[in-house]
Amino acid sequence: MTVALMWEARAAEGRGAELLAWVREQPLAPGPLRRETFRAPQDRVLVITWWDAPYDAGLPELPEPDPALVTRTVHRWRFEPVADD
Repeated sequence: MTVALMWEARAAEGRGAELLAWVREQPLAPGPLRRETFRAPQDRVLVITWWDAPYDAGLPELPEPDPALVTRTVHRWRFEPVADD
């Protein structure tokens, strides 16, 4: 089974590039099957990782950044694939 973990944060005013650099430096061990990083307006950063694991497996996740770097706590979600009809 594959599970996708999403991690999303919004940087403090003017600190989007710093948040993006910080998240790129964060290791995950063991590493996921795939890891993608995105950015969006309002200095938002999104990371999606894919794992070969059950939905409720204990998996390494990206940590919370320094509170001064973000405007709120990180949002996290887990998703599982849906079969095609």
